[in-house]
Amino acid sequence: MFQSHSLHFFHLASPDLLFGFDADPAVRNVVGIIEQHRDLAVQAVLMRKFGQEIIKATAGKKVHGTGAIPGGINKNLSIAERDALLADAPQMLSWARSAVDIAKNYTLDNFDKIKDFGSFESASLSIIRDDGAMDLYNGGLRAIDKDGQTIFDHVPNDRYLDYIAEGVKDWSYMKFPFIRSIGPDDGWYRVGPLARLNTCDFIDTPEAEAARKDFKSLTDGKPNHVTMAFHWARMIETLHSIEQIIGLLHDRDLQGTDLVARGDRRNEGVGIIEAPRGTLFHHYRVDEHDLVTMCNLIVSTTSNNEPMNRSVRRVAEQYISGKPRVTEPMLNAVEVAIRAYDPCLSCATHAVGQMPLEIELIGPDGGVIDRGSKG
Repeated sequence: MFQSHSLHFFHLASPDLLFGFDADPAVRNVVGIIEQHRDLAVQAVLMRKFGQEIIKATAGKKVHGTGAIPGGINKNLSIAERDALLADAPQMLSWARSAVDIAKNYTLDNFDKIKDFGSFESASLSIIRDDGAMDLYNGGLRAIDKDGQTIFDHVPNDRYLDYIAEGVKDWSYMKFPFIRSIGPDDGWYRVGPLARLNTCDFIDTPEAEAARKDFKSLTDGKPNHVTMAFHWARMIETLHSIEQIIGLLHDRDLQGTDLVARGDRRNEGVGIIEAPRGTLFHHYRVDEHDLVTMCNLIVSTTSNNEPMNRSVRRVAEQYISGKPRVTEPMLNAVEVAIRAYDPCLSCATHAVGQMPLEIELIGPDGGVIDRGSKG
């Protein structure tokens, strides 16, 4: 969570926030950040590096870790590894605090400009701990409507299909998840940092909880539906992550040798966690030879499919009116709206390779007025 949020905010989102959506693309990029905000660029690199070092120490590799095995993990955290991470943790905590301030100040200073940018009212979904705290691993599913009223709560993993269904449309490779009790037309929902702060009752680390209360005061405690507020929420979660990391690094169980759980073999399992981009569902069945016979995944970007489409529509309505041309600022505005969700479109569509952005303006007679592309 710490490394992914740091990467997204500083490397992908910050050029838009610091230079403006309409800035010269030759400047509005990570190189521009390095040239004009060098200290921030160094901070970004080192924050992500810290998160990756934790992943390497606990999972064996920074990417596609080898540490997970059936029932547990294959190594503990050594004292030397723990101490090396603890040495850098205070600086990471300080930088996480400043990142929250950057995202907060941007949101408040530009609120009149961004409050309607790609924004709309929606339901929110995440997992929640038994006491209502934000949880990333062991909670039950909670969904709330646009006003904050509970749709369902504390749903266990193995009952997710009783509450969530997936629709399909002939123009997209992505599915369209929805809440069964509401239906496919209006039952879609948002997941991710914004949704997690909307659904939880509190965060169980003190500084992130204070930041959450500050965040909630913007909407008088009601759900926040401002798409660009994803970034503020994302940095609050980054602060929560480093607070949790520091606490966990002092837990002696990390040097223990009880690494694998014991229990009866099962032929079916459902796992639901909160990934950086949002709620992640994995559901598998295996046969007596341990071959997978059924697999169903609902990745975070799939759940955010309909919301991203609606954000793009809102941006189009704002940018196209009276200006029937595809300009670079318009293309980037669409990207800014999509980028707020931190999507992994290749995961959601099972695609390989580049995924360029292509936009066509279609006139009332069905003819193409203009087109543009990036990537």
